[in-house]
Parts: sequence; C-alpha cells; structure tokens
Amino acid sequence: MSSALPKRTREIQLASRPQGRPVQENFRLAETDLPELEDGQILVRNEFMSVDPYMRGRMNDAKSYSAPFRLDAALDGGAVGEVIASRSEALRVGDVVVHQLGWREYSVVDAASATPVPAGLAPTSAFLGALGMTGLTAYAGLLKVAEFKAGDVVFVSGAAGAVGSIVGQVAKAMGASKVIGSAGSPEKVARLLELGFDAAFDYHDGPVAKQLREAAGERGIDVYFDNVGGEHLEAALAVLTVGGRVAMCGAISQYNSTEPTPGPRNLALAIGKQLTLRGFLVGGQRQHAAEFAGKMAGWLADGTVRYDETIVDGLENAPKAFIDLLDGANTGKMLVRLH
Repeated sequence: MSSALPKRTREIQLASRPQGRPVQENFRLAETDLPELEDGQILVRNEFMSVDPYMRGRMNDAKSYSAPFRLDAALDGGAVGEVIASRSEALRVGDVVVHQLGWREYSVVDAASATPVPAGLAPTSAFLGALGMTGLTAYAGLLKVAEFKAGDVVFVSGAAGAVGSIVGQVAKAMGASKVIGSAGSPEKVARLLELGFDAAFDYHDGPVAKQLREAAGERGIDVYFDNVGGEHLEAALAVLTVGGRVAMCGAISQYNSTEPTPGPRNLALAIGKQLTLRGFLVGGQRQHAAEFAGKMAGWLADGTVRYDETIVDGLENAPKAFIDLLDGANTGKMLVRLH
C-alpha cells in the first residue's frame, strides 16, 4: 500500500456474549492494523454498514445456520463502500461494492466475494436495503416461499421494518386484495398506511389475535409473512384460510429470550386448514436475485415501492444502533454511516 492509504482501521469487536438483551459492554471499539493486499483482494472505504436482527443469534455460542461471532474479534455483516486500492483485475479503484466485512471503517476483501454496485441507479445505502439482501428477502419470501398470487390477503408482522415494509408494497404491486401490517407505535402504523397498506395496527393496543381478526374480517388471510413469531404467529394461524401459507422469515420477539419460548398453542389448526409453514434464509433464494433486481429497480424508479432508512452516524455508535434495532427503534432499514 502507498503511504496515502490507511494502515489501520477502527472496528467493533465482540467483547462478551450477551445474556438476553445485548448491552454496550458486550462490544468493544478497537483499532487494528490492516493487512497488506494480496492478489485478488481490494481495500474498501466503507460508507455504510448494516445492523440486522439475525446478528443477535450469531452472538450466542450455539450451532446455527451461520457460524457464531468469535470473541475479541471483529463482527461482520453487510457493508457498502468505495474501492480505494485493488490487486484485482475485476474491480478497480473508484468502484462501489457491497461485501460482508462490515463493523469496521476499512475492509480488506477478497474481490470474488464483493458485488459491484451499478452507478447512478440509487443511493449506495439502498444496496444494503431495498436493492440488497433486505429487498431480496422480502421479494423471494413473499413470491417464492409463500407462493403469493394475485387476489391474496396478506398479513405482515414487523411491517414497518426493513423487510416488512417492502413485503407489503410488493404484495400490493402484484395484486393483493388486501395487505395488513402490524407495528409497534402509532407513528409506524401511520407510515404503513402512507406506504399503501390497507390496514395496520399497533400490537401494543390489545391482543394481536383480536386486532388481526378485526382487520381481516370474515375473509381471513391467505398469506402470513412472519418477522416476529410468538403471539403474532398464533394469531395468524387462527385467521389463515384453508390452504394458507406462512413464510417464516424471523422471530424477533424471542431473539433475546434466555428461556425456551412456547410454541403457538393452536399449531394443530395447520392440519385441518392444510396450511404450509415454511422457514427460509435469503441465502437459499439467490437464484432469484437477477429477477428481483430488475423488478425492484423498476418499482423504485416509478415510485411503486418506497423505502425508509434510520441512519446512525459513526462506527462507535454501531452497538447502540444494533441494540435499538432489537428494541424496535427503527423505521425501515437501520444503517450506520461510517464515512
């Protein structure tokens, strides 16, 4: 590296494993040396990094679909930034890329694992949200996992979050007869109605089952996109129609639980109603990425889909942004601006 390039980077490390809800003391701001670039690598000056609910599970020392974060080492996750040095023929200085070595201001990345971002299509932050993993999760979860079809009534929990807000808008764009969303504040409910949801309710206002039944009416719901689990899943099972489908994307209501959480008490309804409950990970939906990217670019361009961002400034504030995310402080995608 030339002398003009950074030799060190600040990063957020996992100092201890959270017991229940994470606290600031579980994280550490550290400064480390950047390794020399090897052939096929790039140095990225990160502009934005993503904090996502799935990261909570990786903070536990437990076997899961993704390896646990290591103690006293940098966390990782989605980031977008500019290439400032390159030993790759595929990527040049000045290119903007998405990669998975977030939680640090500068990242040395294998070029093969970085995805270049088309210039001028949207602000760079959108490639961590509506045009990135978040958008693909919403699109594939609704259309491929839940097998949505025009005329369906759709219920989305966590609907003001990054994924949920896009699910509802895509459902409307594809011909849903009604889209219902739940969220955690009057302001979020109002925002869902602005985004085109037909009905929305604050789950703090009373039992979810009662509010959902009132919103769905006699017709019931055909599709439930589950970001929350728990009481929401139980409520949806009661209101789903025969042949209804559930896309199980997340269960944020129990991520911080220290004791086993009870399952829905009415799960046996799935038998008589012939329901399909299908869990999924966005990594298993990458075959739909090109189709998604084309559709979403068009929807964003003509205003069919709009997206919200909650942006926190400074790497040192990334742990608080993550904790706030789990507490529901965000509307839309929670991002940390690094440069």
